[in-house]
Amino acid sequence: MLETFDVGVWLLGLGALLLLMTAVWAISRPLKDVSIVDPVWPLAFLIAHGVYIAVAPGPVGARAWLTFGLIAVWTVRLGGYLTWRKFAEPGEDRRYTAMREKRGPAFATSSLWIVFWLQAALAWFVSLPLLSTSLSTRPLGLLDALGALLFAFGWLFETVGDLQLARFKGDPKNRGKVLRTGLWRWTRHPNYFGNACMWWGVFAIALAGGGWWSFPGPLFMTFLLLQVSGVRLLEADIKERRPEYADYIRRTSAFVPRKPRS
Repeated sequence: MLETFDVGVWLLGLGALLLLMTAVWAISRPLKDVSIVDPVWPLAFLIAHGVYIAVAPGPVGARAWLTFGLIAVWTVRLGGYLTWRKFAEPGEDRRYTAMREKRGPAFATSSLWIVFWLQAALAWFVSLPLLSTSLSTRPLGLLDALGALLFAFGWLFETVGDLQLARFKGDPKNRGKVLRTGLWRWTRHPNYFGNACMWWGVFAIALAGGGWWSFPGPLFMTFLLLQVSGVRLLEADIKERRPEYADYIRRTSAFVPRKPRS
């Protein structure tokens, strides 16, 4: 039997996320802008965690509130940043525009499950460690502290990376150029690396509470960041838009920070 696992509680989290994303889809239709889903992405995890805590069959322990607080801080920071970026760069993200052009008028309806419900399902699966911490009643220990420190490191790494990129893009002189200073000198995607560290930190806290079975959550998030919606998708055509990016790829690590190649 898996300790601190309750499939009923987990499925209620999925239901809440599907309702959330359906509402966001309804808003996107008159706006003709599917990319409003991006600022909602971090909120999905906070809502899922809140549902897990609210419907937990037993007493809610300190571990649940620890991870809820960490996810709340991340949600406010990243959700606020993505909302600001959305207003600063109005219009639908080019990734979704390409999907809209490919699928034609049917995309207005099919985006419900192709984009919104898919994101709900992804967030639900990644949230496995949050389910574990919501159901765990073990006292906090050293591994919880180490997990919180890893989360804090990842949060800071992601935050600084986003701030450096926003400052770089805010200068008109940098239009068409590639950011190669600060954290971006050591990795092409400091925000993705920081995000992965945060989720492995959450898993460490879940592990301390007996949730060893929740490892597919951070593992899947890392896979998404590297192979699906992160590095691979972002860099699919960037060399065509920014010629010097090819040299940046040759010299700079894609994910884990390291000294640039000479």
